[in-house]
Amino acid sequence: MPTLSIVPLTGIPEVRAGDELVGLLLDAAAAADLTLADGDVLVVSSKIVSKSLGLWADSTVKGAAVVSQTVRVVAERMTGDKVTQIVRSTAGPIMAAAGVDASNTGGRDAVLLLPADPDAEAEHLRVALLAATGLRRLGVVLSDTAGRPWRFGQTDFALGAAGIEVVDDLRGGVDADGRPLSVTARAVGDELAAAADLVKGKADAIPAAVVRGTEWALADRGPGARALIRAGREDWFDYGRAEAVRAALGIEPGEGIAEQIGIPTVGTEDVASRLGRAVAVALVGAPDVGIDVGGSVVTVSSPSSYQLGVAVARLEVALWGEGLTAEVPDDVAGLDLRLEIRDR
Repeated sequence: MPTLSIVPLTGIPEVRAGDELVGLLLDAAAAADLTLADGDVLVVSSKIVSKSLGLWADSTVKGAAVVSQTVRVVAERMTGDKVTQIVRSTAGPIMAAAGVDASNTGGRDAVLLLPADPDAEAEHLRVALLAATGLRRLGVVLSDTAGRPWRFGQTDFALGAAGIEVVDDLRGGVDADGRPLSVTARAVGDELAAAADLVKGKADAIPAAVVRGTEWALADRGPGARALIRAGREDWFDYGRAEAVRAALGIEPGEGIAEQIGIPTVGTEDVASRLGRAVAVALVGAPDVGIDVGGSVVTVSSPSSYQLGVAVARLEVALWGEGLTAEVPDDVAGLDLRLEIRDR
């Protein structure tokens, strides 16, 4: 069986803008009595790449920095008195706050931005390492940290990559029992980043590691880490649940109207708070309708049966987005309707 080894590169000093990372990495490898060999993969924190590129922003305007690094907002929640957004970043992945980070900044009162093209930075580093060492085959992964849908905690993933096949596509082969594999495609780039993080650590100032034993994953250049990003029709989770409902009703996350109506919090909320937002959402597309709330009872009034139907339909959808529901009778008589609201 193949043996995997992961060696942390300790002693790398605080990186400044303009520093040559190749020299720092090779010095750290020498200090660890490690000589790079063909087939090795260097996993390097994207943070030191950002520092070497001088990608700093004023911490007092972090919100503006996040906006500058955002392609679109996927989900947003109130955390205390602040809005935390999950966005598709200009660097590629979907991340909290577009990857804008205030940790491990070397004591600076500033935030770091991700490289605009992480794959290009990984390739630049790989080419420079090959030139400095005389080796022919090295892989480079730029790692970053993110949370994951449906899973607690954070893990490192491949933000950028060069010289490796980031996906080991096993479709078309067979499993150990001889059954056809039709789905399995291993995210090798992410696995390398996560494995290296076990020896790097966020609190130990170890921004790089050498992974040895995965020569089979190397490529001349490779497709880059963007090959790991699901987008377009492959992305089944284009929005968060509440954001998908609100966007369907004309209220896109990240826009001013979303904040005016109210953004869900990360904690538990009472029915009244959720119902208030649902009513506000429903009224955006039904301005001539009256919706009165009394406890858990909502009365919808309209000048016409058509407008009443539109308002009730919008309210039903908005309630669902807030985890609420109301039973609407099949036959509505008159221009007023009382609905009993309850948790789904």
